[in-house]
Amino acid sequence: MTTSQAAAQEPPTGAAARPAALGADSSAPVPAPAELQAGTDGVAGERTVFLLAHTGRPAAVRSAELVVQGLLRSGIGVRVLAAEAADLPLPSQVERVDATPRVLDGCELLIVLGGDGTLLRGAEFARTSGVPMLGVNLGRVGFLAEAERDDLDQVVERVVSRAYEVEERMTLDVLVRNDGHVVHTDWALNEASVEKAARERLLEVVTEVDGRPVTGFGGDGVVCATPTGSTAYAFSAGGPVVWPEVEALLMVPISAHALFAKPLVTAPDSVLAVEVQPQTPHGVLWCDGRRTVELPAGARVEVRRGAVPVRLARLHHASFTDRLVAKFALPVAGWRGAPH
Repeated sequence: MTTSQAAAQEPPTGAAARPAALGADSSAPVPAPAELQAGTDGVAGERTVFLLAHTGRPAAVRSAELVVQGLLRSGIGVRVLAAEAADLPLPSQVERVDATPRVLDGCELLIVLGGDGTLLRGAEFARTSGVPMLGVNLGRVGFLAEAERDDLDQVVERVVSRAYEVEERMTLDVLVRNDGHVVHTDWALNEASVEKAARERLLEVVTEVDGRPVTGFGGDGVVCATPTGSTAYAFSAGGPVVWPEVEALLMVPISAHALFAKPLVTAPDSVLAVEVQPQTPHGVLWCDGRRTVELPAGARVEVRRGAVPVRLARLHHASFTDRLVAKFALPVAGWRGAPH
């Protein structure tokens, strides 16, 4: 990890990187009971929820125990990863499965207990399966989470009664070229960042939008982000906060040594590119701070709106403005509002 992680999100495992796809806030109704997928035994109407927890956090382990107990009492099956089951106090009727691309088959919801790093791990499963993800924040800020630790009882009640809505968040599709050949493809929910690999050397890059060069500079790198990722790494790099329902792509320089190296907000269908210059040391690509690949000098990274969104389950109708104020503890004393 070569730069600081997002001030507004729990650091995952490295500097952040994220994807872009469909509309950021296009709500979709939760399927009616008869329309739900078959459960783990293939019986129509049987309900199963997948639980993913940050097992390294005592609070997450305790929260997982409470959520499992509440769901099982209500007749809802629970599935967990076999590799994490030993770290969780789980009754025998909880299903243990290996981490495969079809791990969420038959599940109606993915509940994630942890900070944004754990939620980003859950997003990898959610994107592949199309299953909505409901996050319970056990970290610091938790913009991706829908509930807090104190809301566990309400979370279980709302899941049992299906009292939640589903919205789709844009992702990013990421492509790396070297010598004209595609050498790597990836995706991100928050951002894809091109960064220097050597702490003591600047990374020389040229940025591009829709096939036309914008500017070149030396610095720590460039963040390409979705609106969802605007409060993560792009925010700590000096980028703007973008409301989730806005369809756009962001390009934010990181500590650039240049007169014109400002954050850019482009159309959602734009193609952003960052070219690592031949005379510079190699760089590194991070996607959501979780997946990384080395970028040799001369490599080119292309970022576009993702083809597959991540679906988030929502319990509340609070505006993003209220969420922003609450998460950052912004001072709003003295506000009177419009006259009635």
